[in-house]
Amino acid sequence: MLIASGKYHDIDFARLELLKLLAENQRFRVRVFEDYANLEAITRADFLVTYTCEVVPSLEQQQALRSWLEQGGRWYALHGTNSILRFLENGLVDTPDWASHFMETLGTQFASHPPIGPFTVRVAKPEDPLVQGIEDFEVVDEQYLVDQCAEIDVLLDLEFEGETPGFVRDQWLRERHPVLYRRELGKGAVLYLTLGHCRGHYDLQPLMDYWPSVDRCAWDSPVFYELLRRGLAWAGEPALQRNN
Repeated sequence: MLIASGKYHDIDFARLELLKLLAENQRFRVRVFEDYANLEAITRADFLVTYTCEVVPSLEQQQALRSWLEQGGRWYALHGTNSILRFLENGLVDTPDWASHFMETLGTQFASHPPIGPFTVRVAKPEDPLVQGIEDFEVVDEQYLVDQCAEIDVLLDLEFEGETPGFVRDQWLRERHPVLYRRELGKGAVLYLTLGHCRGHYDLQPLMDYWPSVDRCAWDSPVFYELLRRGLAWAGEPALQRNN
């Protein structure tokens, strides 16, 4: 099950890229949705992939997601899945704690990011199969600064100190933030990758009629696609093993 929708991103681009990657495994069959409303589809899915921004499930849907994970589901969550954004009258962006159950399930909540630019991603757990053989790398993307909401196993991270202009929380002390992590829940697990911002000319409406550039960020990086492929293989692994 793929959920791809939301605000301020080129969702069509991300959806198509993810579908192409999923199509590389001929045993995967994909259903595509815009939100979490189809609980029957969630409970029947072997794994879930999400690329969203400010798409927050209802409490009933949050509870169904948690139950599905605890029973063995796997969820590969990408980029803005953990985001809640509110644009205030003073022009700043707030990221309120309005869905604590959802964020606890995911393990983090997006809090802020500095302007898009290059930064270094460190391999925090080089022995883990999901990142084994990958070296520290530089990427141009949004540096996601997050609040940790549960115990997580960090595989890639970044270090940031400084300002994030435009956000309510705009001053950050030096700290490491996860880029790729795994969170175990019962028999299932979440794998979260914060990279992957993308935006076209018209994706900031109604905030802005026309964005001057087309931003692909980590989507221009081969290592990002390697991480996507490994994550999709991880998500589908239990179902493939059951059906062998």
